[in-house]
Formats: sequence, C-alpha cells, structure tokens
Amino acid sequence: MTTTATRTPATALRLGVAVVAAAAVNTAIALTASSLDDGGIGMGLNAASYLPATVLGLLLGTAGWILIARRAPKALRVVVPAVLVLTWVPDLLILNAGATAANVVGLMLMHLVVTTAVVLALRPTLREANAVPAAPGQVAR
Repeated sequence: MTTTATRTPATALRLGVAVVAAAAVNTAIALTASSLDDGGIGMGLNAASYLPATVLGLLLGTAGWILIARRAPKALRVVVPAVLVLTWVPDLLILNAGATAANVVGLMLMHLVVTTAVVLALRPTLREANAVPAAPGQVAR
C-alpha cells in the first residue's frame, strides 16, 4: 500500500470530523448571537444560512489549501490569516444594513471556526508531505 492510499482516508476522516465540529460550534455561536441580537436583522444566524455556508467554506478552504500546499506550503502562514480577515469585510459591511454588533461578531467567529477546522484537519498533510524518508532499517521522522 502506498503512502498516498493511507493518507487519503485519514485526511477524509479528519475533514468529516471538521465539518461536524464546525457545524456544532457554529450552531452554538448562532444561538448565542441570536439571543444577543436584540432588534437586529439576524443575518446569517439561521441554520438554513450558516450550515450550508459552513460546508461550502470548508470545501473552498480545502481546495485553496491543497492548491497552495502543493506549490508554496510556507505561503499558507500568510494566506490563511489574510483570507480570514478578508471574509470579515462583508460581516462588517452588514452593520450598514441594520445588523447589530452581536450579529457581526457572531458571523466573524463563525468564519474563524471554519478556518480553524480547515487548518486543524489539513495541517497533518503538510507534515506527511515534508517528512524525510527513512533509510533502510530506520524509522521515518
């Protein structure tokens, strides 16, 4: 069995766990933000909005991670935080549409949760790709 064959199911499992965990944490955030969103518009705080967005965010984050990791893995240290900050721009802009601070902070936290889920699920793939092959008779690092 090759390394890729064993690595792919483990990565898929980590991504599956990441989707479930991110959805659960985002649900808790949405419920909290909704309860604090007194008189606001509650944009993005219903399950029909944030659950598909959570899955889509994980899929897009995974695609971006894979593309960057193959070409310039060290760039992820800059790209991931930069993309996270960019996702906060629309959140801040909905303040003009009547959203409350609780709504905006809730959405910003949800983006942070999705980003964290992608990073935690895919970071081990970087270590596997950068691992030094073991010499005959030695254990790989």
